[in-house]
Amino acid sequence: MGFRRRAVRAAGALIAGLVVLACSGTVSGASSDAPGNAAASTAAAASPGSATAAAVPEAEAGKGSSSGWPVVGFTHTQYTADYGDRDAIASVHRALAQRRLLQNQHIMGFGALNPEPSPGRYEFASLDERIDLIRETGGIPIITLCCAPDWMKGGKPGETDWRHIERAPEPEHYQDFADLAAKVAQRYPDVTHYIVWNELKGFFDESKHRWNYEGYTAMYNKVYKALKAVNPKIKVGGPYPVMADFDAPSELHGSWGNVDQRVLDALRYWNRHKLGADFVVVDGTAESEEGMLPDDFGAQRKFAAIGRWLHHNIKLPIWWAEWYPEPIRSGWSDAKRLAVSAVSLMELTKSEAETVLYWNRQEPGRECPVGCLWTDPRVKGGGRPTRMLALLQDFARWFPKGAKTVHVHASPSSVRVLAQRARMLVVNTSGERVRAEVDGRRLDLTPYEVRWISRT
Repeated sequence: MGFRRRAVRAAGALIAGLVVLACSGTVSGASSDAPGNAAASTAAAASPGSATAAAVPEAEAGKGSSSGWPVVGFTHTQYTADYGDRDAIASVHRALAQRRLLQNQHIMGFGALNPEPSPGRYEFASLDERIDLIRETGGIPIITLCCAPDWMKGGKPGETDWRHIERAPEPEHYQDFADLAAKVAQRYPDVTHYIVWNELKGFFDESKHRWNYEGYTAMYNKVYKALKAVNPKIKVGGPYPVMADFDAPSELHGSWGNVDQRVLDALRYWNRHKLGADFVVVDGTAESEEGMLPDDFGAQRKFAAIGRWLHHNIKLPIWWAEWYPEPIRSGWSDAKRLAVSAVSLMELTKSEAETVLYWNRQEPGRECPVGCLWTDPRVKGGGRPTRMLALLQDFARWFPKGAKTVHVHASPSSVRVLAQRARMLVVNTSGERVRAEVDGRRLDLTPYEVRWISRT
């Protein structure tokens, strides 16, 4: 939920109750050795040199993969491709439909109104529209069960005060929230993956200076039981903490910083006391309290290190509900932003992350906020997909769940590569032009270039 920018504000009259939350990243500077697929070609129209992934038959993509799960995707926030200029909206929809991605939507806030303003009175119209958008663009739908109606957290039935969006349900209403989750699951039978809550919001115990993991786990267990009662095949995960660093000793640390021990304690408690789970959910940024350590690209090793800890201690498939490779106000060029994001995805692939969701921020009146996946669809000529969208789509195609990676030689050390049998991703992490040797071929790479190359 954009943990690095926690400001929540009520929206204007036309979209009252929608919650504005932020994120990171715009992109450029990717290239390919072959003509791109339709989505990438569209992105190239928005800005030349975008990442592409065609020239190899679709059957070759993800060769050796045991699953069609695309691993990468994005979360819809308050503003998305659901209204605006007709041609711009159509442009976004065409681009998304070219390559299937995971698409996540919250049940309240982030573009959805209060789904149960008073007990037993449901208003699903806005959530219906978002789920329909995901369906229409060929996405694999995921639902985050956050946030809670006001009457579940001390407010008055029939009222919605968006200033209290981050409050957790009161313990006496945990079952009510679970019942709402079941209602959602019944309404959308094609949605089979659910994240329970967001960043442990409202569950910090100020008196104990730690997370109230007992309370969250009690609520999670009721939700888990309710969802499985609707359909045992539904996949459920939590607890979605922020893997932030803290100025205190931690068992999980490295050159990139550390992870707050209180967060690790919360994960362990949930893991021991949960009724069940199909995956563990976390979120985090590469940035530490002291900046990007040891450097902008080296900081991305944090994601792989966290993955190793989770594999060892939690032993569940890993989901990153939010992923931020870039620091706040980085001032990076578009080319560097894309290169860092590509290297970060390489680190996540190393850790065998099952799901990585990009926080897609859109803001009206800005053509492309930092990190947008498409330009503002509310204006004529908007809705143009960006290179970041192309990067996510290419990763979804070539490195789906279970894709087998292979080692290839690359030099100099400033050149990073991730390869599978049919395709490889090459990244120049230097701000200088580099003559490189990768997989037995010589390449001239521009500063921070991201290039997809056929291997067959």
